[in-house]
Amino acid sequence: MYRSDPRFSVIGDRLRSIDTVLVVASPKGGVGKTTIAALTALAAAGRGLQAGLLDLDLTNPCTHIVLGVDPGLELIEEEKGIVPPRIHGVSYMTVAFFTGGRGLALRGGEATNVILEILAVTRWPRLRLLVVDTPPGIRDEVLDILNIASTIHHDSRVVVVTTASRMALEAARRLLGILRDGGFRVAGLVENMATGARSGVDELAEAMGVEVLARVPYDPGLEDALGNPPALLKTRAGRALEQLLGKLF
Repeated sequence: MYRSDPRFSVIGDRLRSIDTVLVVASPKGGVGKTTIAALTALAAAGRGLQAGLLDLDLTNPCTHIVLGVDPGLELIEEEKGIVPPRIHGVSYMTVAFFTGGRGLALRGGEATNVILEILAVTRWPRLRLLVVDTPPGIRDEVLDILNIASTIHHDSRVVVVTTASRMALEAARRLLGILRDGGFRVAGLVENMATGARSGVDELAEAMGVEVLARVPYDPGLEDALGNPPALLKTRAGRALEQLLGKLF
């Protein structure tokens, strides 16, 4: 399906300058996936790694809110594509730049077309890590992103963000099963809003044969820090993402 699209080879060229593509997924909305994705990219840049962040949540792109970026920001367009702006050391691209922050109500082939187009026109610099924020849940767009990344890139991994709630864990179990059946490389789980104690996330990880990469504690100060990356990195949540980076690199 993708290989017949002329943009497929272009996307391969675009991603060749990236060492690792980390796709951040979640089984359902409300578990903090977007914040985790943005914080991971910021924390990587804070460690001196060349990092990028790509928001492909077509219906509800929100990483620009976490980073404090105006979605109306004028992009630098060159003959061979669009250069992602650098935001606090992170090369950043989002669908919100093309929609003015509005969501896109697309289905099937239309959504796939937008994903391919953004991947094809974005000229990434040399990166150690590209973090990709995906739509929540198990939908066509998520599977498209995973299939494209795993087919094109030699080091594409998936991190699943979940909380310890029973509904989130059951949804995470389904998502992990789909990822396993699809042959995708699962780096592990990130537990968000963790209490610090052993939880159902540990039991899920053991049952599915994956690792808990990080536990991000509930942080009441996180909301006030949104839009201020230096302040975000100083929150308990920001510091906890060092665990994730330490296990990935």
